[in-house]
Amino acid sequence: MTSKKGYIYAELDVTDSDYFNREYAPRVEPVLKKFDARFLVSGGSPEVREGERRVKRVVLLEFPSPELAQEFYDSREYQEVIAYRLKSARTHLYLLEGTEHGGAAVLQ
Repeated sequence: MTSKKGYIYAELDVTDSDYFNREYAPRVEPVLKKFDARFLVSGGSPEVREGERRVKRVVLLEFPSPELAQEFYDSREYQEVIAYRLKSARTHLYLLEGTEHGGAAVLQ
């Protein structure tokens, strides 16, 4: 396994907060714990400085590795709870791989 971290970044527009908090959140929390996910960001009112997007809420999850982030997303447990999120929020979701040494270089 690599020493890189894995991340899931999501932009959410929660359309039914009662349903999201009652049905999705309690179901996803134990799955996140099983895959050692850690919330780095979970909040509303992001300040968009560039681009035309209107983002209402951002979530950034950290996993011990990119492989574990992928395993989480593809897991049967998570796939069983996605419908609750989709019913209560519009989402853009990304799987990301961290860098080993930092920096802004683009590797080919």
